[in-house]
Formats: sequence, structure tokens, C-alpha cells
Amino acid sequence: MDKERKIYTSFHDIPPREYMYFPRGTIEQGKPGKFSRIELSHLIISMGVLTLSFALVISGNSLLNGFRNIDLLPMGLLFSSLGIFTAFFFHEMSHKFMAQRYGLWAEYRMFPMGLLLAVFLALFTGFVFAAPGAVMFRGSSRGFETGRIAMAGPLANIIIAGVCFILYSFVFFETDFASIFGFIFFINAFLATFNLIPFGPLDGIKIIRWNINIWIVMFISAVFLMVLSFQRISGVGFF
Repeated sequence: MDKERKIYTSFHDIPPREYMYFPRGTIEQGKPGKFSRIELSHLIISMGVLTLSFALVISGNSLLNGFRNIDLLPMGLLFSSLGIFTAFFFHEMSHKFMAQRYGLWAEYRMFPMGLLLAVFLALFTGFVFAAPGAVMFRGSSRGFETGRIAMAGPLANIIIAGVCFILYSFVFFETDFASIFGFIFFINAFLATFNLIPFGPLDGIKIIRWNINIWIVMFISAVFLMVLSFQRISGVGFF
């Protein structure tokens, strides 16, 4: 049976045995909304590390500058936590729930080296690139199911980015909430665009294999939102 199973990931095409594990009794198919304790712990750890890493960067704190903006770190943590929750969490859970809809076993597993790299870069360079982990899928899936599973993550980011752009530009633009919605808009637009790049381990190539027209529409939408985010937010600062 195991030889007939196919493994798909939303971000990494690294064999899961290299950095993930499946405790006995956890690989069960067709249970929508099912979370294991291991999955929840991996999600919490990943979100905590990502929140801290991004908070250091957007507040301008690193070992290079001696944490001279430490007073901005609490605000950075607030912005970062909202951005990570709306972008990373919704992206991964959209993959998970779509896979479960098709009766596949699906759980998030963190990539420890990717999380360590994110913290290292944030601390020593003031820049962050994160490869935190992925939702792992097990079970036989047809081509259109694989494509829809891949599509679910960036589509969630596009929808969130679009809603936050409207809130940022037309509802809260001159209020204290504008920068919050602006940051959520930016990070979701960026994540959607990045994941739709037609490169092997990313979602884009899986969508193209299923339906190139859908990929074109999604990619144009994500790039459009990304350009808007730079035009409206770049250089303004968040706090």
C-alpha cells in the first residue's frame, strides 16, 4: 500500500523522512478538520519563530545594530503576529483542508533547519527568508485534486490581500489601523506571488500542470497586488 501512495508538499519537495515524522496511528485519511498534537506543536513553534524573526526585521533590530530599536520590538511583534497568522497560517491550513476534502491525510510539519535559518538571518543580517515547513499530503490524488490543493494556499493569500487593500486604502487609510492592514496586505501579496512562481518545489508549477489558465489569472492577480503594495506602502513605514 505504501508504494502506491504519493506525497505532495505545498512548499518543499524534500522527502518527508528527512525532516518530518509520522507517529504510528496518525496517518488516517478522510477526516476533515483533524489535527494531531504533533501538528499543533509544529504550527505553534513555526508561528512563534516566524513572528520573532519578522518582528526583529520590521522593527530594525539585529546584532549588527546592537538592537538599537528595541523599543519598537513590541509593536513589531504585534504586526508580525498578525501578518504571520493571516499569511502563513491561512495559507497552510487552506492546503490542509482542501486535501482533507479529497480524503487525503494532511498535516503540517515544520522544517527545523528552515526555521533556524530564518532566526539566523534576522539576527545577523536584518533580512529574513523563511522556509518553515509544509503541509504534507498522503494518499492517491488525481491531477485536478493536486492542482486544487496547490491552488488553495496562494488563493487564500490573494483574497486576504485584496480585502486588506480595500480596508487600507478606503476605510482605515487615515487612522491608526491603516499601517496594520497595510502590512497584512503586503505580506499576503508577497507570499501569494512567491508561491505562484513556476519553480519545482512551489505551488505554481503544480497549478500549471493542472490548469495553466487558472495559474495565469492567479499570478497576474498576485503580481498586481504586489505592485500595488509597493506603490502604496513602500517607503512609508509601518510604525
